[in-house]
Amino acid sequence: MSRPRVLVTRAIPEAGLALLREECDVDVWPGEEPPPRAELLERLQGRDGVLSLLVDRIDAQAMDTAGPTLKVISNYAVGVDNVDVAEATRRRLPVGHTPDVLTDTTADLAFALLLSAARRLPEAERFVHAGKWKTWGPTLLLGRDVYGATLGIVGLGRIGKAVARRAQGFGMRVLAFGGASAASAGILPVDFETLLRESDFISLHAPLGPKTRHLFDKDAFARMKPGAILVNTARGGLVDQTALYDALASGALFAAALDVTDPEPLPQDSPLLTLPNCLVVPHIGSASIATRDRMAVVAARNLLAGLRGERLPFCVNPEVYRGA
Repeated sequence: MSRPRVLVTRAIPEAGLALLREECDVDVWPGEEPPPRAELLERLQGRDGVLSLLVDRIDAQAMDTAGPTLKVISNYAVGVDNVDVAEATRRRLPVGHTPDVLTDTTADLAFALLLSAARRLPEAERFVHAGKWKTWGPTLLLGRDVYGATLGIVGLGRIGKAVARRAQGFGMRVLAFGGASAASAGILPVDFETLLRESDFISLHAPLGPKTRHLFDKDAFARMKPGAILVNTARGGLVDQTALYDALASGALFAAALDVTDPEPLPQDSPLLTLPNCLVVPHIGSASIATRDRMAVVAARNLLAGLRGERLPFCVNPEVYRGA
């Protein structure tokens, strides 16, 4: 019996690739950057499964190109906005993702960004390296206190709750809008307007969709508490970056810290990169060795389950199994 033929759109940690190679003929795109669209489509032809990254667009065209042999799509990410899940469901193709395993690692990064923006750490490091540190000064690089401040969380899912736990350890008051029930101890559910008005810090953890795209636009920034700080470790499309630039440049916001942008990577000529109060890092929310290994294993197991005709351990469209 022939082995399943699968495409992995970038080299993932060996912990996952080894599992796939035991049972499949594996084609791994060798480049550090995503495969160009034409190359992706060519390599998809006749595949039984695809393990994609969040930058790979797996839409109807990609599914058509793979053809009738395609049995499963496994995404190496929690979010699946790069996959046309509705189209996959129509074709009864299960779509896998990697929830849970990166929750705390991403929450750590979100809180690290919050602290860094509040205490102006990137500016302080540049100040030292530029040779500007001459003496201690009472007004040098003054930041914002985190303890006792109010944190607003947009999207109280797994990661949002993990960030809330960290905030409570710093004695922060925590508000939440959207997502799961905010009935957890010490978290106050509020409407969007109240969150904007009362939060000293806002951390974004909502999924990207038609209702959340540019949720933070010019109007939202105008309604935020003066001098607030925005942290985004969810999806870049939640924020209107032109409006964010204006809010930061005018001083309406104290700072922003972004792990995600729209597009990614952020172009070098982006005005955001000219601002001293905008910290941008290259989508490293889940970037710890242990977490990326766990993601690789989960993604591989999702793919293998789909190839065997078994239910995916972590499936975003379980309705494909109804009536099966």
